[in-house]
Amino acid sequence: MNIALRRTMTVAEYLAWGDAQGGRVLAELINGQIVAMSPERADHNRTKGKIFVALASAVTKAGLDCEAFTDGMTVPIDEHTAYEPDAVVHCGEPIPGQQLTVPAPVIVVEVLSPTTRHSDTSAKLVGYFKLPSVRHYIIIDPEARTLAHHARGDDGAIAARTLASGTLRLDPPGIELQVSDIFG
Repeated sequence: MNIALRRTMTVAEYLAWGDAQGGRVLAELINGQIVAMSPERADHNRTKGKIFVALASAVTKAGLDCEAFTDGMTVPIDEHTAYEPDAVVHCGEPIPGQQLTVPAPVIVVEVLSPTTRHSDTSAKLVGYFKLPSVRHYIIIDPEARTLAHHARGDDGAIAARTLASGTLRLDPPGIELQVSDIFG
């Protein structure tokens, strides 16, 4: 995989390039440049799996017309930026089977790692909330065993809180997660 590009790519070009690689590419498109993602530590991968299972179970339990995806799906932010969150929830019409993107996520989750901590808590926080569909951005810190929940209210204001235990209500779409299920 050669990702030493000099020119700026659009999201459409990035998706076509990624699809042509013949396998999964561990990268994101940031300001038109392909940025490789580092290998994951076991704690990161376990936490990512637990949040996906918790989201998928909560959606099923609530009987919602939503679907949870684990990493691998791309969320376009603007013409030259596309992120690959650790988990995402899409509501509405099912995403076609061959589609590479989740264009209108309602919930986006990132699990912190040493290499992503800064971008997850800064650029991605701003970027995900550029999308009008995003109501919740959850940043999970597996080391501190906490999650930061950023929620956009009906008035557009974004409120943040940190949880180490208890119940996290995500409305919309109308689901609840037990923090202990993520860190248990």
